[in-house]
Amino acid sequence: MTNSAQTFSGRTALTLVVANIIGTGVFTSLGYQLLDIRSAPVILLLWTLGGVIALCGALCYAELGAALPRSGGEYNFVGRIYHPAAGFVSGWVSITVGFSAPTAAVAIAAAKYAQAVWPGISETAFASVLVLLTGAIHLGSRSSSAAFQQSITAIKVIAILALVVAVWIAIPNWQPVRWAPVVADISLIGTGGFAIALIFVNYAYTGWNAATYIGGEFSDPGKQLPKALITATAIVTVLYLLLHVMFLSAAPMDAMAGRVEIGFVVAEYAFGVDAAKIIGAILALLLVSTISAMLLAGPRALYVIGRDFPAFSWLGKENRYAVPANAVSLQIALTLVLIVTSTFDSIIIFSGAILTFNSLLTVLGVWVLRVREPELKRPFRVPLYPLPLLVFGALALWTLVHLLVQRPYEGIAAVALIAVGLLVYFLSRKNASSE
Repeated sequence: MTNSAQTFSGRTALTLVVANIIGTGVFTSLGYQLLDIRSAPVILLLWTLGGVIALCGALCYAELGAALPRSGGEYNFVGRIYHPAAGFVSGWVSITVGFSAPTAAVAIAAAKYAQAVWPGISETAFASVLVLLTGAIHLGSRSSSAAFQQSITAIKVIAILALVVAVWIAIPNWQPVRWAPVVADISLIGTGGFAIALIFVNYAYTGWNAATYIGGEFSDPGKQLPKALITATAIVTVLYLLLHVMFLSAAPMDAMAGRVEIGFVVAEYAFGVDAAKIIGAILALLLVSTISAMLLAGPRALYVIGRDFPAFSWLGKENRYAVPANAVSLQIALTLVLIVTSTFDSIIIFSGAILTFNSLLTVLGVWVLRVREPELKRPFRVPLYPLPLLVFGALALWTLVHLLVQRPYEGIAAVALIAVGLLVYFLSRKNASSE
């Protein structure tokens, strides 16, 4: 695939990352956070920390992506740095839940927004149709995929900014929100509720690493990848903070607590029911950009696995457009299964846990690779090293420990999935050696 005449541009990389990040999390997770935390300063701290974690991770991935320019994301990095078995498990995570679970969550969230507008609509059917239609686009040429991704992402960012401005202008009664921190806020930080809330926030930032999954399809990955990862993460962090200041100012915390369709609730308080329905429909359609980005990036990891492991060679097949069609189709199928069988919050907690672990292992690989291969050409190096690595590692470990305590079933399921991945790896190697 890297030998194809077509490559993705830096602009496509930037829009891919932005679209991957801005999905369900920012429009849905505040409702879950407000169940345990009713403090605006602490809520904003959560989203600031999420941005810091994502930016630290992006800096580390930028160094790895520039030094090891191949498609596949964590699969490429972890397999190269540690062991092929670790790489396979990382790819196994991508195959099973890494992209299909977030894609399913986005589609379900879009359906919930649609249901707020059209109550009689089927959540499962709406979510499934979105995935199928978007997947069909990415089975075509790279140029059509890139054009669609760039266009719909630009529309999304403009629409979000317009929504923020419109709500600020239209709010009839601003909420009596306390923005200044007080001593009581400190007691909320470090609790299990804060840690679980941070899992939801981290999920909302998931996708900051998206460009590394198509790293082998850039003309100059050493320049394009770092620029895309860092710029996109910074842009999204600012947008997220603006959105949450707007959310908290527009609607009462009680009205948003436990709700998924936060954007609809806010629009209802700002503009009234009729206008809220229009905005809800727009937000549902805008989430297509995230579905699109995940269906563009995710199959590239599956493709590389298919090229490396004979047992999965069918994932490495390309169609006449040099697109990994089987990998795209598999991700679509797994996404549809999750839409039918899972709930929104269980998908977020489970996938958030396992993706955090996957990212932690990858980020630590920056240190391992520097020690093992100090002479390796690195077009980009992590600034202020090792501070970003330490910040990411400490916060990731802290959230994972609390998650295992607070939500043990999701944690056990994540560990089980990793164990199954290792088993599949050794079985596939055994079968390959016996042939």
